[in-house]
Amino acid sequence: MTQYPLRSRRFAPLREVANGEHHGEHHDLPKLHGVIFDVDGTLWYFLPQNHMFSEMRSALGIPEHIDILEHIYSLPTPSQRDSAMESIRAIERRSMTAQVAQPGLADLMAYLDSRGLRKGICTRNFETPVSHLLDKFLSGHVFHPVVTRDFRPPKPDPAGLLYIARSWGLVRPVEGPGDEGKVREVLNEESSASSSAQKEGAVGHRGKEITEVGDASGLIMVGDSIDDMTAGRRAGAATVLLVNDVNEHLAEHQHTDLVIERLDDLVQVLDHGFVGRELPHNP
Repeated sequence: MTQYPLRSRRFAPLREVANGEHHGEHHDLPKLHGVIFDVDGTLWYFLPQNHMFSEMRSALGIPEHIDILEHIYSLPTPSQRDSAMESIRAIERRSMTAQVAQPGLADLMAYLDSRGLRKGICTRNFETPVSHLLDKFLSGHVFHPVVTRDFRPPKPDPAGLLYIARSWGLVRPVEGPGDEGKVREVLNEESSASSSAQKEGAVGHRGKEITEVGDASGLIMVGDSIDDMTAGRRAGAATVLLVNDVNEHLAEHQHTDLVIERLDDLVQVLDHGFVGRELPHNP
């Protein structure tokens, strides 16, 4: 059986970075540059939990193992896709009235702001419920960019996270022709359904030689699903699972670096230095 080296993601304690004390035993640890959040089940949840997704699958006539968005995108005609998408939007609009903030949400956001950490959103939801959430629970807190369903491909593809990283000026050089080919595929995917402004930021001038790509290695992806963990891992970010009774099987998944029970559990973690558990790294 192939043996892989152990992988453990670590970041310097934010209390040291904030006070200009990035030294001692932590002097060689990378600095955390920002946190990206999922929305549904992460920043807020439904009562009862996961009811909305069951209602969507029922409306579409698909079983639990079928991905909702992939099913809609695979429908043969534009009218069928539009009708299916509107049916789940209607469910999302109704569910907005049952939004409940995750425990610890306000304390975590206040902490991130106090440390000067950038915050972004990458969600498979559409814009209206996301805006409603931000206005209802997070007024005064800045999240930018906010990547929603209009940006394709969605999670678990890493394109949305790489777009956020690049928008924050976090890039790495392309390393060789093979790397450039992979990068070009990601950039082409990113631009397929993004706005014109996003396309310009993601791809630049068509045909231009690609010399750099978004680097998410200094970021953390916080979510509650396998799509969140896989997108984070594929983008090169550290991953944090907000665990609940439904997703607890993901606590031991190879794409999960750290598990928390409440959002404000991250305050102590980040203040003292993020340390993900050691996992085999499959290149």
